[in-house]
Amino acid sequence: MNNPSISESIFPISPLIKITLLNLYFALTIPLPFLAKFASVNISMEVFFLFLFIGAMAIVGILSERVTVNEEGIKVSYPQWVSWLWRKEWSLKWTEIDSLRMRTTGQGGLVYYFVTKTKDKAYLLPMRIAGFNLMVKKVQEKTNIDTTDIKPLAQPWMYLFLLVFTFFLWLMDIWTISTALTGI
Repeated sequence: MNNPSISESIFPISPLIKITLLNLYFALTIPLPFLAKFASVNISMEVFFLFLFIGAMAIVGILSERVTVNEEGIKVSYPQWVSWLWRKEWSLKWTEIDSLRMRTTGQGGLVYYFVTKTKDKAYLLPMRIAGFNLMVKKVQEKTNIDTTDIKPLAQPWMYLFLLVFTFFLWLMDIWTISTALTGI
């Protein structure tokens, strides 16, 4: 019996990144309805919380990316509730990949793109996934492209740093909400 899951690896977005970004989103947005009420802005709390929920679902959707690597190739996919809306999936067979090209970001970071042999398209190498080094190793094994210098765009310490500062933001949120509630 052939079991394809034995040679297939799935890499989701790193839990540290998910936790940090969701916490940051909520820390930035949760106080808004309370501040609006305190400042007598004429928008209902229900509308605020509806938009906060929609924003949270958008972030959860974006952070639901997963990379699948198997014997045939590499695939970036999202759950169906995300992919039909705005995030497009892509997949490449190992035989279609010609090279990995480095590009600098506007902030000075480095990202890499898979370039096809026909040179008509480039696909962004997912860099915020759990198990990034293992995925890159599998790419090197299947394509014979040297990946020894490829590092994730953001190191874990950066997200830990952001998470710590988000905790302090939560403390300010607690103070802001309690002040707004006592002032109503």
